[in-house]
Amino acid sequence: MTLPGTGADRTFQVDLRGLVDLLSHHLYSSPRVYLRELLQNAVDALTARHTLEPAAPAGSFGIRLYADGTLVRVEDDGVGLTEADVHTFLATIGRSSKRAEKIAEQRGDFIGQFGIGLLSCFLVADEIHVLSRSARTPDAPAVEWRGRGDGSYTVRSLPVSARPRPGTTVTLTPRADAGEWTRPAQVHALARHFGSLLRHPVTFSDTTGGGAGAPVNPEAAPWERTYPTPGARSRALAAYGEEVFGFAPLDTIELDLPAVGLRGIACVLPEAVPAGRRHGHRVHVKGMLLSEQAGEILPEWAFFVRCVVDAESLRPTASRESLYEDDTLAAVRDALAERLRAWIARAAASDPELLGRFLQVHHLAVKSLAVHDDEILRMLLPWLPFETTDGHCTLDEFSRTHRTVLVTASVEEFRQVAAIASAAGLGVVNGGYTYDRQLVHRLPEIRPEVAVADLDPATLTAHLDPVDRETELAAAAYLAQARDALAVFDCDVALRAFQPASAPALLVDSREARHERTRSQLAREQEGGVWGDILGALRQEAPRAQLILNQLNPLVRTAVAIDEPELARTSAEALYGQAALLSRRPLRPAESSLINRSFLDLLAHALRKDS
Repeated sequence: MTLPGTGADRTFQVDLRGLVDLLSHHLYSSPRVYLRELLQNAVDALTARHTLEPAAPAGSFGIRLYADGTLVRVEDDGVGLTEADVHTFLATIGRSSKRAEKIAEQRGDFIGQFGIGLLSCFLVADEIHVLSRSARTPDAPAVEWRGRGDGSYTVRSLPVSARPRPGTTVTLTPRADAGEWTRPAQVHALARHFGSLLRHPVTFSDTTGGGAGAPVNPEAAPWERTYPTPGARSRALAAYGEEVFGFAPLDTIELDLPAVGLRGIACVLPEAVPAGRRHGHRVHVKGMLLSEQAGEILPEWAFFVRCVVDAESLRPTASRESLYEDDTLAAVRDALAERLRAWIARAAASDPELLGRFLQVHHLAVKSLAVHDDEILRMLLPWLPFETTDGHCTLDEFSRTHRTVLVTASVEEFRQVAAIASAAGLGVVNGGYTYDRQLVHRLPEIRPEVAVADLDPATLTAHLDPVDRETELAAAAYLAQARDALAVFDCDVALRAFQPASAPALLVDSREARHERTRSQLAREQEGGVWGDILGALRQEAPRAQLILNQLNPLVRTAVAIDEPELARTSAEALYGQAALLSRRPLRPAESSLINRSFLDLLAHALRKDS
């Protein structure tokens, strides 16, 4: 029987074409979500049915999918709909935010909203047919809703025989251009993709003639199963992580937050990743896949893991493709971060072999964590690798040999002094990499017997041996010509003796000193102007660079004996250029020009001498 007025065509109280455009271009990332929305509606209906009939045996209600290329059908044994329900759910579209929040509160146990989820099917279908019967009233009639792509729909009340059992069947008539998403193989793949962890039984068949169908989610989540031994459990979780992410994890970390019903695993990446690069994590809500790119579930420093979790209480965004940023998500993020810290602590305390493999790959991630986490700092700082004058080693190893640890402010400064400092017996750590300098300065908190100081040029030059007075006087004329040649670079020249003898010269020049000289030069150029007054007020004695020639080097001993002024200048410029190149810092245009000119001049001199 048809209720009065219910069989007539009606029109959605929205611009349906505009709504579909909104869904496809601004809310959903792909038309494939239509199947997720149908599965969500079915799961919500089953949840309500179990609430209505709590004594029903587990697995007695389920979801059945069919697809044969001409239609897609999703059938559930859920609570079903009355005609009033159908109108209510459709009416939720366009309601005010206050009303929407009230509906969300009433449907807190559910994943989605029936109305908007149903209309998402217009992304792939020309027509949607819904046949439902409510389980709330034993003799409730069946209700049919038929919506079309032109924005019209009809609602009819049908006899009980039209659907003998409570539940809902949604049938889609695909559009011709939607075959990519509605072919049987694709529907099955999408069902596996979105519903592999659903708690209700889901089956799929490529015919609509009925039959059992193949299970879509034959097993519970791996962390929900029981295993004969802890080792078997670890292997199963690692195998699942490899299946999901495509790599064999270095280790797997079980995640369990009962307060929000969250369980899952974090898979430690077997290879290093760039600092700050955030991986997407696979997040399910009540078993339904929400997102594969949910980077917000973990803090930024945890880029050494990828997670797959299932949660009860996390709130999806409107598109249900990411997580809503609220206090619950913030608390979950903090709790999961604590689980990762605890795993690092356990590895440090009981599995040094695993810790070593982990730090070898992910030391940068741990350094970023140690900067802000005193517990991790105390636990792992001595074991973290650093670049030092003794090679790459841990601070624990380095501090056994050097009770005073010097640290450079930049990579270029370390490269300038590393060979000389090592020969002089100084222990220097490269502090130019991210986090390294501030971490090395905290070493005395862990090793009170070790002193840490910044390396400055005076410390290094104090360890270089002076030459005897006679040698100094013999080289005075050359040194004066060298200082004159290099004055344009604000560079002094000195003669010392140091190891290794193979190093002809050492250029001692910090980035800060170069900046100060640049500022002084600018002040001189702006003399008399407003900027000149400002820069002049800030002016201080600009620190000069220093080219230290090595008396132990045969080439230098030959150079300081040159009595031809032009050749002496050219050799000094060449020694400066070679020392600048060895420092590996960026060269200024004038320095590049000097290196080229000095090389050509020396070559020309050698050719003239041979001719």
